[in-house]
Amino acid sequence: MTRYVIVSLLFFATISCKKGEAQKEPFGLEGIVADYHVLLEAVNRQDDKIYVVNFWATWCVPCVKELPDFVQLYNENAARTDFEMVLVSLDRARDFETKVKPFVVEHQLTPPVVVLADVKRMNEWIPAINQSWSGAIPATAIYKNGKQIYFHEGILTYEELKKLTQ
Repeated sequence: MTRYVIVSLLFFATISCKKGEAQKEPFGLEGIVADYHVLLEAVNRQDDKIYVVNFWATWCVPCVKELPDFVQLYNENAARTDFEMVLVSLDRARDFETKVKPFVVEHQLTPPVVVLADVKRMNEWIPAINQSWSGAIPATAIYKNGKQIYFHEGILTYEELKKLTQ
């Protein structure tokens, strides 16, 4: 029980941090992102950072299977100043408090998590993320200096992720 409380406190502390404080924010994003343009602006920075964006959902079995590899990569690179990661949940925005947050705590997801709630325009943002993306998840995009340097629809292993982000 103590471990659950500690993990819960760490999670809520992480998502409630403001810019400039010690904890990392996911590219300046928090909680629920209502407009996909905000996500695209966040990864299109000219700052020599590698931005890893994983699209997933709590109900997606392959997504849940690959999440531990993203957590491992994030934990190993958390101190790097040229590395950022965000897990973009495609769960419904109304499920953020009741499903996504408890899932994050239960699965000990240390990377920042946001819900992309811009479902009405998914036919716009899916090809904006990548022209070849069918919309299936999991999907991962990696950006550097305002350019997408990698996109993959499907599961990625830790070894693949590590090679892509070195």
